[in-house]
Amino acid sequence: MSVFFPPATWRRHLTSHEVQAILTQRRKLSLKVAKMTHSGNLLLQATSTLVVALAVCGIAAAQEQLTAKPVPMLQVVPMPYQQASFQRDGVEITRYHFGGDLNRPFLFPVIGPSGRPLTRMGHPRDPESHSHHNSVWISHNDVNGVSFWSDGGKGKIRHKRIVKYEDGGESSAILTENEWVTTEGRRLLDETRQVTVLPLEKKEWLMVIDMELKAVDKAVTLGKTPFGMIGVRMAKTIGVNDGGGRIRNSEGGVNEKEIFWKQARWVDYSRPITDGEIEGVTLFDYPKNVNFPSFFHVRNDGWMGVSLTFEGPRTIEADKPLRLRYGLYVHGDMKPIDAIEAQWKKFCELGALTNLERQAQEK
Repeated sequence: MSVFFPPATWRRHLTSHEVQAILTQRRKLSLKVAKMTHSGNLLLQATSTLVVALAVCGIAAAQEQLTAKPVPMLQVVPMPYQQASFQRDGVEITRYHFGGDLNRPFLFPVIGPSGRPLTRMGHPRDPESHSHHNSVWISHNDVNGVSFWSDGGKGKIRHKRIVKYEDGGESSAILTENEWVTTEGRRLLDETRQVTVLPLEKKEWLMVIDMELKAVDKAVTLGKTPFGMIGVRMAKTIGVNDGGGRIRNSEGGVNEKEIFWKQARWVDYSRPITDGEIEGVTLFDYPKNVNFPSFFHVRNDGWMGVSLTFEGPRTIEADKPLRLRYGLYVHGDMKPIDAIEAQWKKFCELGALTNLERQAQEK
């Protein structure tokens, strides 16, 4: 900033009073210039300090971003209305329903690699009397003479609480507790159930269902029946009758005539889910289950299940819980028999995948 001062030649024509006034003004201007210079230096210092602080914050933020934990590929996300969504990279692949008004918890939908549901709710030809066909569900037709299988039975599997949600990166799980009660309010069984989802290649995935059933006060008998412990209702377009699908089992059987009430390690139900996409679900039995290899109850109308007490009744003693495990392999293509067998063997090698398995081993 420049300040104007009158030249000396001008002062010779001014009075002494005028000269003194000019000199006083000059001193005042000089003080203002000094103050402004000092303020400018302070502003420059403050600006420099702010720039340094912002830079430090930016570096800290970058370091924090670099050290943040990775987002799990698989997550189980709590949802409204007592539901939990299993998601792969943010896209739902199945949902667990456990509302208090339900007759039993179930999983729906079960989404294949193409993004389409491979299961359905209810029988495509008989929706009323088969309303209990809830996509993928656990139940039994004879627990001390009480049916928990049909919606018209006198038993209900009542959700008690969510024990834990778990996202492990390579798997996600929900651990729950249920009560098997009669319409009169008698509690026959306490159940702990864990549903675990594991990713496979090409958007395929594996669902593992572990359960532990405990008799409440005294021994409980599961009566002889082909209905229970697990059922799967396939989408209408996958059924043999309505969609031209195909059922195969580990023993080489094809469709209902060769597989119905036959023992096997697994049963697969597959067909084109679109004009260009073939997908399916394989239901796995587990070698440590008490009746392995189980009898399978299958129909060409699109349903399959594992029968726990097909051969005869089984008693659950009060001090000896019954532990079971089943798997569902959700896949693309009409898989060759040896490819399904290879996946079944991997399923059998999972070992202590779940909390229930670890607890069983510790005991």
